[in-house]
Amino acid sequence: MRWLAFMLLVGTATPAVAQDHSGHAMPDAQPSAQTECEAEAARHRAMGHPVAEGACAPAAQPAEPVPADRTDGHSGMDHSGMDHSVMDHSAMDHGQMHGMDQSAMEDMDHSAMGHESMQSHEEASMDHRTKDHGTMDHGAMDMTPIPQGPPPASAGSGPPRAADAIWGAEAMRASRSALRKENGGMTVFWFQGDRAEYRVREGGDGYLWDVQGYYGGDLDKFWFKSEGEGTFGESPESAEIQAMWSHAIGPWWDLQAGVRQDLTGPRRTHAAIGVQGLAPYMFEVDAAAFLSTKGDLTARIEAELDQRVTQRLILQPRAELSLSAQDVPELGIGAGLDSIELGLRLRYEFAREFAPYVGIEQEWKLDQSADYARIAGEDPSVTNYVVGVRFWF
Repeated sequence: MRWLAFMLLVGTATPAVAQDHSGHAMPDAQPSAQTECEAEAARHRAMGHPVAEGACAPAAQPAEPVPADRTDGHSGMDHSGMDHSVMDHSAMDHGQMHGMDQSAMEDMDHSAMGHESMQSHEEASMDHRTKDHGTMDHGAMDMTPIPQGPPPASAGSGPPRAADAIWGAEAMRASRSALRKENGGMTVFWFQGDRAEYRVREGGDGYLWDVQGYYGGDLDKFWFKSEGEGTFGESPESAEIQAMWSHAIGPWWDLQAGVRQDLTGPRRTHAAIGVQGLAPYMFEVDAAAFLSTKGDLTARIEAELDQRVTQRLILQPRAELSLSAQDVPELGIGAGLDSIELGLRLRYEFAREFAPYVGIEQEWKLDQSADYARIAGEDPSVTNYVVGVRFWF
């Protein structure tokens, strides 16, 4: 509409252009209507909006005779070479523009000026802003691959003690000792109560503890373990303690060897050897074989897996298998697969070091072990509803 207003302005002001040109001194240049229209059209094109061809073409004006009194003294002048676009139109009477028919302007077809395209461009911009970028295929993006495999041979081609040549061997010896102590060579103490729980079961509620810890460095540690269970008001059914030397045999596994001492029943001492670590798919595994001073060979395998429901809520399935190479009647153990325990615990970590839990665990004694349990008046299948806490420091 701006360019149309300027067209009407130029058409209405045409008679005023023929006013007195005496002296023909031109004032400061002012932009003409067509020049401003073209500038406006250029701005629209820069924004990507289409502009109709010929939108800034000057409107045809009917020829109007010039009164004779206005041409006095100028009849011999050639006005065709004059640039009227720089004339000062400030003296023009714009009051007559107020009488323009606005209804005619309202009925004008603005689609020729590209306003529909402008609206569609804005809608396209809004659609891009609201587009769900989560559905974009980022796999097609050019990503630099992460190098795999060992470092190149040139990485270790320098002398092993290159810093000695700069700072001296004595200074670097102290620095290496501090670095070794702070990054891998320091000793650490760690203690964890993996299970400390109250057990609700038929025939009498009970308890269970299962704790372990170590003291040492990355490669070699002194590892200690203890576990046991019983019924309230009675002597513990089982209790033991282990003292093990542990040596790292890989990034995920430790080889352990030491002794196990039984604290209940016919007390026996066992030589123990086993492995402990993290199996594929994040299973924590503790497997050991025991040879008693009576020649009894037994084994135990424990595995558990932490499944995070949230960052603090963890569901932990757990399994334990006990095996024996022979019958041990005085301990109620039969040859083969002695017993199976399957449990499921749900814990909440108020802090990483403190996490109460609830759960359920089922125990079965099998084959000859089940017969020994029945002879002793015990149920070979027991269900335990557990409430406990897991902690470490």
